[in-house]
Amino acid sequence: MFADLPLARRREAASLAAHYVAGVLDRDSMARGVEALGEAADFRVGDRVRTLKGSRKGAVRRIKPDGRVAWVPDGNKTELVALPESLLRER
Repeated sequence: MFADLPLARRREAASLAAHYVAGVLDRDSMARGVEALGEAADFRVGDRVRTLKGSRKGAVRRIKPDGRVAWVPDGNKTELVALPESLLRER
């Protein structure tokens, strides 16, 4: 079912499903999470993003020529570089 997703997103989707089966996560939250993981990672400068686990949030500063995303976490001036599939767009 998640075969087309990059490995990191597949793991997160499997984790969401497992939490739902265990009764820790309600169906709507699981569905929203899986839907967000299935979105294409097509970011633009200024987009609000978060890590897959949600531990850091910030804004896209630039897209590098090789497709990686340079972003700055909230409350920080240090630019981080990530693969697009390791970030989710904030809503």
